[in-house]
Amino acid sequence: MIGKFYPPHAGHHHLIDTAARGCDEVTVVVAPSTVESIPLEDRLAWLREVHAGAPHVRFFGVYDDTPVDYGSEAAWEAHTATFRRAVGGRRVERVYSSEAYGEELARRFGAVHVPVDPARGTVPVSGTAVRADPVANWAMLAPPVRAWFVRRVVVLGAESTGTTTLARALAAHLRRRGAAFAGTRWVEEYGRTLTSLKMGALAPGRTMADLVWTREDFLTVAREQNAAEDAAARSGGPILVCDTDSFATSVWEERYLGSASPAVRAAARKPALYLLTSDEGVPFEDDGMRDGEHLRPWMTGRFRAELRARGVPWIELTGPYRERLTRAVHACDELLAAGWNLAPPLLPADAGKSVGGYC
Repeated sequence: MIGKFYPPHAGHHHLIDTAARGCDEVTVVVAPSTVESIPLEDRLAWLREVHAGAPHVRFFGVYDDTPVDYGSEAAWEAHTATFRRAVGGRRVERVYSSEAYGEELARRFGAVHVPVDPARGTVPVSGTAVRADPVANWAMLAPPVRAWFVRRVVVLGAESTGTTTLARALAAHLRRRGAAFAGTRWVEEYGRTLTSLKMGALAPGRTMADLVWTREDFLTVAREQNAAEDAAARSGGPILVCDTDSFATSVWEERYLGSASPAVRAAARKPALYLLTSDEGVPFEDDGMRDGEHLRPWMTGRFRAELRARGVPWIELTGPYRERLTRAVHACDELLAAGWNLAPPLLPADAGKSVGGYC
């Protein structure tokens, strides 16, 4: 089986599963061109994960930059030679495909062509359709592929500036859209979880002022926050809302310990968008786990400075709560409207001879 898997989707999995049921050994050659936007290593990892339950299915990757020309003998020979190198010395008895080129490819391998759902009636999807509109085809993507496509939106800010309220409300607003957004997730702030655990270990009568924070505490927060994000990205919608992230943890470490450690800074990632909640006009509410009312303007300023220095997309949310939520929703819509900007694959010299299909 040959394909670009750009990206892997339900049609590809149906093709692979069909071959796996009918063969003792299946070799899947993942053969993208170097101009494409999704790394070959990622595609191989996703396919191996999804089909881990079929150990007789093996995946091999090879870049193939030979021009696609179904009318060219030289192009056919070059492609086939590349595929043979990927297959190694294995004897090929069947070629499974959903494409018009499958018959000729099988002939060149001295094999039988087994067409699978060429009309796309069983699984109505194609790689072209997914690249054009991942959101419309979200249900056709496996968890690891969704995690790659998901747009992570991080809400961050000083204490008691409405980050949690906004993150929860933004996710709820998106969920109400239904379809791909029905499963929109939001990731809670692990720092509050750790704070609660540390306070629970204090002697009766002790307060936040008695907590002792260490470098290891903040590294734990950064790692746990990243892990929670990654898990949620696999099972949610096209946008994942995060209540702070590992980058924000570095600013909190600076606030409590005077500086951010290299380890915590190294754990920071770059999401698609940051939403900074301004402290201006937001009353401070002490819920028993807050102690920095006097530091809120400083923290907001530090977040601004760090975001500017990192060169990441961000906006600051000001004004009443409803205005902040409206602007956050609009920013998410602009993010989705911008699309994913995936580079087009190498197209056939005569596109009319090609069936835009699974691979």
